[in-house]
Amino acid sequence: MDVRKVKKLIELLEESGCVSEIEIHEGEESIRISRATQATADKQTTAASLPAAATAAAATATQPTDDATADHKDDSRAIVKSPMVGTFYRAANPTTKPFVKVGDRVQKGQTLCIIEAMKTMNQIESQYTGTVKEIFVDNGDPIEYGQDLFAIESA
Repeated sequence: MDVRKVKKLIELLEESGCVSEIEIHEGEESIRISRATQATADKQTTAASLPAAATAAAATATQPTDDATADHKDDSRAIVKSPMVGTFYRAANPTTKPFVKVGDRVQKGQTLCIIEAMKTMNQIESQYTGTVKEIFVDNGDPIEYGQDLFAIESA
């Protein structure tokens, strides 16, 4: 991919007030450019150029694990974090009830929500068994990688 194109994409991202990430695919190459969020204001905007297969492997590798998603405020409470950037949905569609609500008991592997990323609906499953104590985002909210989604207290 031409360096001038990459620089132009970075400029467009910086000028835009509402776009925080751009991903472009050209043949076997792909590039993702992300704007630093408020929480990462000290970090530089990153750009990575990888073959499409490597990008898909990286996306698969971002699935949450117990260690990666656990932010223990106390010994019995775990935080489920977003494994990707996208749009958060509490239900499969607007006419159905949410997958979970505060106070619900959940099992490991149970669907908690859907994150839409690049027109793909990704079911996010609980890595924990316990009770949903808090939901940190609202339905339809844009979310960032690593953002807190749910607090689950183990039984």
